[in-house]
Amino acid sequence: MDAKVTLSFNQSIIDQAKAYAAQHNISLSRLVEFLLKQTTSGNYQSLEDMPIADWVDMVSEGTTEYQTKSKSRKDLKADYYSSKQ
Repeated sequence: MDAKVTLSFNQSIIDQAKAYAAQHNISLSRLVEFLLKQTTSGNYQSLEDMPIADWVDMVSEGTTEYQTKSKSRKDLKADYYSSKQ
């Protein structure tokens, strides 16, 4: 059974990932699903040890920024509505 998930990414990353997915005849959703499956299927000491790290480096620009602080419900709602405009 498929479930919907809302994720936020830098727009340039989304554009590059969409282009990559289209070039390989796969939907962006299935590409993300594949990457998450690869990420969660192994025992990795750090994010850099994962086999997808090289692919992520290719499609991303600049340094990787991991945001670990959760946003407030109010901020999440504001981000969601601003992205729909």
